[in-house]
Amino acid sequence: MKALLDFIARQYHWMMLIGLEGLSLVLLFQFNHYQGSVWLTTANSVIGYILEREQSALKYLSLTDVNRELARRNMLLEHNNKVLTEELITLTHDSTFTERKVAAQISGLDKIHAKVVNNSVRLRDNYITINRGSVDGVMPEMGVVSGTGVVGIVYMTSDHYSIVLPLLNSKSHLSSRLRGSNYFGYLRWDGVDPLSTILDDIPHHARCKVGDVVETSGYSSVFPPGIFIGRVSHIEDSDDGLGYQLRVRLGIDFANLQDVFVIATQGHEEQRELEEQAY
Repeated sequence: MKALLDFIARQYHWMMLIGLEGLSLVLLFQFNHYQGSVWLTTANSVIGYILEREQSALKYLSLTDVNRELARRNMLLEHNNKVLTEELITLTHDSTFTERKVAAQISGLDKIHAKVVNNSVRLRDNYITINRGSVDGVMPEMGVVSGTGVVGIVYMTSDHYSIVLPLLNSKSHLSSRLRGSNYFGYLRWDGVDPLSTILDDIPHHARCKVGDVVETSGYSSVFPPGIFIGRVSHIEDSDDGLGYQLRVRLGIDFANLQDVFVIATQGHEEQRELEEQAY
């Protein structure tokens, strides 16, 4: 307390000066219209500036929440845009000649629609899992196709799922022919390109060229003849030099495969049993 009194005693003249200046300013602004208006205008401007800066600071501090909300809305808009784009593609899709031809070829066959639920394309022996099984009528050795060609053959089934041996599997050897001729060979995958396979055993005297259509031969109990597989993209001699080895560009992009049909040709079980007895 003594220290405070000593401080006041030493500085009382300054304190009196400040008090008198304050009193004079109050009297000046209160009893003089012009000075009072200047004071109010200046004070309002200063207070407005301070409030504006305060609001800016508060907005800056709240940017995290704003950005989070914008990110959520952007994700929602992207999802809606994707859904609308897919619907637009579906509604405006113009079927290609191949799709129309495959659809016509399998229109009279018993077929079961299925969705691909698992798939691989980069392995030496790839497999596809579909969401239809024995309770849906799917059995081993049934053929599987899509809208753009042959997919493979059913390998095994459970009650509600099936494993398909696709063309992209080293165990797959599908009897195939060049469209418009009786020359046929066996289609196999060399494990190199998931968009193409190899057709062997085409004789040298067969007339073939790049762009020729390769289709099922019908020389099996699995697929009827004439179902599109792909087109010849490269021609070279086979390893033994006795025929051609054709590289076939597949009609199906297996990495983007979603919907398939399981088909069953009439009498295929009887044919298979008879051939097993013979061999």
